[in-house]
Parts: sequence; structure tokens; C-alpha cells
Amino acid sequence: MTIRPIKPKRVSSLVFEQIRELIYKGTFKPGQQIPPERELALSMEVSRTSVRNALDKLIKLGLLWQIQGQGTFVGSPENRHGNPLAAAMATDEATFFDLLEVRMGLECNAARLAAQRATESDLRAMQKSLEEMADDLAGTNMISTSADTSFHMAVTFSTKNPVLIHLTRNFYDFLFVGIKKNLAHMVEAQTAYADVLEHHRSILRHIKSREPEKAYEAMRRHLVYVQEFFENRNNFSDTISLKHLAA
Repeated sequence: MTIRPIKPKRVSSLVFEQIRELIYKGTFKPGQQIPPERELALSMEVSRTSVRNALDKLIKLGLLWQIQGQGTFVGSPENRHGNPLAAAMATDEATFFDLLEVRMGLECNAARLAAQRATESDLRAMQKSLEEMADDLAGTNMISTSADTSFHMAVTFSTKNPVLIHLTRNFYDFLFVGIKKNLAHMVEAQTAYADVLEHHRSILRHIKSREPEKAYEAMRRHLVYVQEFFENRNNFSDTISLKHLAA
């Protein structure tokens, strides 16, 4: 075995990680134009070359895309390529309820850990997403997919568990598409969006109060509600194609 020198992390890698987290946490939303290269370099106090290298990597992953002469935009998870989890599932037909089962395992535990470990910064991120959801509901009688997804991602990031965060990063595209499908079908039920908003408020309330088991149960109740909502819709097709997310 050869022992090699430890190389410090490249600046472009740090830039890449920061922008990627801003996308996953919903600060940069799907379809939104991100600041220009020069502005990002000034804000991060790094060279434009480091920013350019980071953006190139994010574009290759499908997290960003560029329009010549217009700028760089956040990619939509529905049209993304290169997700390793998606590639593994490319030959399978996953159902909507399969997705909910996975969410139940990941997100209930995330809520429990968040109640133990969330920092003030994490709580602000969750609160911001919650406020966006409330504003959406007040203004359009609906809840946006990006606000809902960013709340769940903020819960996961607050766990400080690198394995759980890594799994959820790779799961992000499915989470986004699944939540979008949930919300689109809830338009027919007048109270569903208000119920969903109250579920999220309850989750955050227990996280803020440092009540791990109650946070776990609040997340479980939310996901069970979604599951039962669709089980009671006779005309609901439970098959969602994950193939379009595959590399």
C-alpha cells in the first residue's frame, strides 16, 4: 500500500458544495436564474476561475443549465440526468406508494434527529420555507413544490448526519417529483393544502421545542395523511415513472 500526501480541498470544490446546497435547500429554485459568475466570485471571495469550474460541474450534473447570452439557471429535477439512484432504478416501475414508503423511513428519522441537533440557522431555513408555503396558499390557494421540498430538505440538513444527507441528496429528484405529484392532485380537495401546511407547522413546532419523538410522529402523521389521501382517490393512478430521471 502506498501512502500519498494529503491534498487540501480545491476552492472550486468548496464553491461547488455551497451552490449545490443552496439548490437543495431551495434558496436557488428550479427555473431561477442564479447570480452571474462575477457576482458569485465577489460574494464568495474566490477567483472567477474557481466559480467557473464549480458551475461547469453543476451543469454536467444537471443541477444548472445555461442559455447563451442570458445566464445560468437552476435545472428542473423532472428533466435531470445523471442521478445515480435513478440509474439504478431505470429498469423498474416504481409506484407513488413505493416512494412514500422510502420517505417514511428517511424523513421520520430525520425529524427526530432534527429536534435534537437543529441549529438556529437550520430553524430559520425551515421557518423560511414554511412562510413561503403560507404565502403561496394565501396568494394562489396552492402550495409550491419548491417551498414544500425545501422544507423537507432543511429538516434533513439539520440532522448533521452525513450519510442521511448524502442519501437524501441522491433522493432529491424523486422527492421533488413526488411532492409535485402530491400537490397537483390535492387541488381537487379544498382543505388538503391547509392540512398540509398545518402538518409542516406541527413538525417545525416539535423540532423547535426539542421533542424528538413528537417530531417523528408529526412527520409520520403527515406522510400517512398523504398516503390515505390518495388511497381514497379511486381515479388516482399510483404508478410514477422514474425512468426519465435515469442517466
